[in-house]
Amino acid sequence: MSAPAGNPPPAQGDSAAAAAPPPSSPAHSFSRLSTNEDGGVPPAAATSPSHVSAAVPTTASGGSAPSASPSRAKVRAPSRQTTAPSPPVLSPTSRTSSSGALPGDAAAAGETTAARLSRNRSLRQHHPGGSLSASHSPASPEMHPAGPHSHGPRHLSLSSHSRPAPQPSGAERDLWESNVASSNLASSSDGLQALLRDHPELVSSSLAAAAGSKWSGVQSRGTQSGAASGNTTPAAEEEEEGEELKRMSASTTLGPQNPNLGSAGAPPDYSEAKIVVAMVGLPARGKSYLSNKLMRYLRWLEYDVRVFNVGQMRRALAKAKLKESGVREDHTATFFDHNNPTAFKLRTQMAEECLEQLIGWLKRGGNVGIHDATNSSISRRKAIAERVAKEPGLKLVFLESVCTDPAVIAANIAVKVSSGDPDYASMSPEAAKADFLNRIKNYEANYETVDADGEEKHLAYCKILDVGRSVVVNGFSGYLESRIAFFLMNLHLTPRNIYLSRHGESQFNVEGKIGGDANLSERGWKYAEALPQLVKDAVGDAPLTVWHSTLKRTGQTSSHLEYPKLAWKSLDELDAGVCDGMTYEEIEKYYPEDAEARDEDKFMYRYRGGESYRDVVVRLEPIIMELERQENILIVAHQAIIRCLYAYLHALAQDDLPYLKIPLHTLICLTPRAYGCDEKRYKAPIEAVDTHRGRVTARDTDVQAPPAPAKEQTIEEAMNAPPPSQRRPGA
Repeated sequence: MSAPAGNPPPAQGDSAAAAAPPPSSPAHSFSRLSTNEDGGVPPAAATSPSHVSAAVPTTASGGSAPSASPSRAKVRAPSRQTTAPSPPVLSPTSRTSSSGALPGDAAAAGETTAARLSRNRSLRQHHPGGSLSASHSPASPEMHPAGPHSHGPRHLSLSSHSRPAPQPSGAERDLWESNVASSNLASSSDGLQALLRDHPELVSSSLAAAAGSKWSGVQSRGTQSGAASGNTTPAAEEEEEGEELKRMSASTTLGPQNPNLGSAGAPPDYSEAKIVVAMVGLPARGKSYLSNKLMRYLRWLEYDVRVFNVGQMRRALAKAKLKESGVREDHTATFFDHNNPTAFKLRTQMAEECLEQLIGWLKRGGNVGIHDATNSSISRRKAIAERVAKEPGLKLVFLESVCTDPAVIAANIAVKVSSGDPDYASMSPEAAKADFLNRIKNYEANYETVDADGEEKHLAYCKILDVGRSVVVNGFSGYLESRIAFFLMNLHLTPRNIYLSRHGESQFNVEGKIGGDANLSERGWKYAEALPQLVKDAVGDAPLTVWHSTLKRTGQTSSHLEYPKLAWKSLDELDAGVCDGMTYEEIEKYYPEDAEARDEDKFMYRYRGGESYRDVVVRLEPIIMELERQENILIVAHQAIIRCLYAYLHALAQDDLPYLKIPLHTLICLTPRAYGCDEKRYKAPIEAVDTHRGRVTARDTDVQAPPAPAKEQTIEEAMNAPPPSQRRPGA
């Protein structure tokens, strides 16, 4: 079915109509927040259940979370508001009444002035909390010279650098209109004009120079204007405007005075966070699985985390001995028999050395060191606690994995013996399985669960039964420890798939603009119509829940999907601030310093009045938390959002995150495994523009360093490497 290029303009008073499917399509109910004609989210829509398909409580990180599923016990963090509410911001257009007429002295300007003022809406009319100006008058087609598909910027983030200017008088508004008409930016976008008018502190020197001196005709708001009083000569007015331009240009220079505007932020300082996480549990109980899941989560939140695996250290030492002397160590089940004093002494020494390496790494700057070993006796845990207590500033928590499900244990054993473990290199699968079962029996003979009889109640520990079925937390205190516990509470082993898709091609994609709240293009609507079959091919008859952002293009893309849907504000696209609605060419022209700074550090760079990729990562934490405890999920979102989620699920580095290629009209299927995720992509046969922007290539004059030669893995590197059971097959 052919769909129009976008939606018709909303009817009078119907602000939600812009997010509906085109008239030629059958009516589909999909969850989304109502938006007005500028793409903002009304305050009522942000909280009212009538605007979404399900109640969406707030999580600890400030994002919205869907209601709990009755099939699983849900753990909720206490709700809190991360940003203080701000009063509604009144722009010059706020003086319009519902009929569009201007009261008082502005009425003399007539209908033409009202239309121009409506086009020049202030960016500050909306902010992330959803506050609006006093005017809620609907848009009309004649007020949008670009036609019904023109979409203004979404909002500017609140900050001390972006306060609304005092309201101008009618004479000042007339002067502003006159100066815009005679400036170099008379035909520029509404967003740029509003930026010049209401946010001089966010205007770059390049943009101010392009506008010319005439743009600052209302710089003396709140005072008697020259145009109104008639006491100022044209020469004096020009001189005053020139001085204002100089002051504005000086105030927008990137530097210490504006540390959060158009600059690369600094990474968080976690230098005081020092935690030893000591694993506890029998073999094949998921200790290494939990260790690597926890490491991936904390690294995504920018903590420096390493796993120190005693088994990997044992294998590395055995390999080194074989290479040097030709003697092969016997690491069969007899090596793990507590009645073998020589082997017991060696295993104890390796566990202690692994702990020493971990403590040394923490003292050199690490945040969380995970001691991946059985630590299965009270005496062993006591020795660990006494050693850590000698180091000031280090905290210790024990993480015990208890598994009673025979099917899970059998599956873990199968992975263990088929993973290419050097311990079983010369054995048949049957012999390897029998030997591993004997190893488990040797550990079971002396295994003491944490705080079984109250002797270890002084320890901080988290005991996990069957990877999330039941969780016991004791003695956890502090921010980081609480985050660790909360994350572990949300894990499960239920087989599931996670599907990721960008919205269909939008009008802004076609025009090369970033951000905004545009409708789908004609090809974008075709993808929306093709997506249900694409999902059916990938999912089959399995149950599925669809998550999408509150912006129109994701709601339109998911409108034909016959699955439960939830709208998340946290899934909205990266906020480009003052650059919202611009093309990259316009950004390079009017904000050259910002374009260069973003190329240098795309992950940390924060748009003026907007967000960085790091800000998005922090914003997405409630999504990650909910994603870990759900089953089959389809997320329809935006390029930056999908990049962040994809990087988390694949444990990719921050430097690579902003450059991941996530094409339009493609469904990505990720299947979580112990070693990460398997991936499969489903491409719809619908063309779309390529919005990917790669890294800035090195200049020809740059000296390219030769590739480093391959080196032999050290013992410490072996300890930090994942064990064979946690590696991708063939890796």
